[in-house]
Amino acid sequence: MSLELGGKNLEKMILVGDRVLIKPKTPHDKTKSGLFLPPGVQERESIQIGYVVKVGPGYPIPAVNELDEPWKDKSDEVKYVPLQPKEGDEAVYLQKSGWEIEFNQDKFVIVPHSAILMLIRDESLFK
Repeated sequence: MSLELGGKNLEKMILVGDRVLIKPKTPHDKTKSGLFLPPGVQERESIQIGYVVKVGPGYPIPAVNELDEPWKDKSDEVKYVPLQPKEGDEAVYLQKSGWEIEFNQDKFVIVPHSAILMLIRDESLFK
């Protein structure tokens, strides 16, 4: 089951907390020996591969209010522990932990940071 979202610009989408937006790789429709696979076989696999499109801010850290130190700036701004994935990384993730959405006729998966098993980062792509 997938959720269809309307909209025109992916840049306006904001992920919350430790969530990561992934565009799944196109599934292989053939085995190495040349046999064609039915459409549902790839979707039932427990581990998938895709590209990281957007990353949430991370895990929130509670604000510490120190009442005995009045000279410090009192800031209610929430701070975050950043996540490891970066936009453009290739991610190996658990399919069952994600939620599938459709945005502008493209399929995406939102997964929590804990569902990502491995990242492949090719720095030469960003140079």
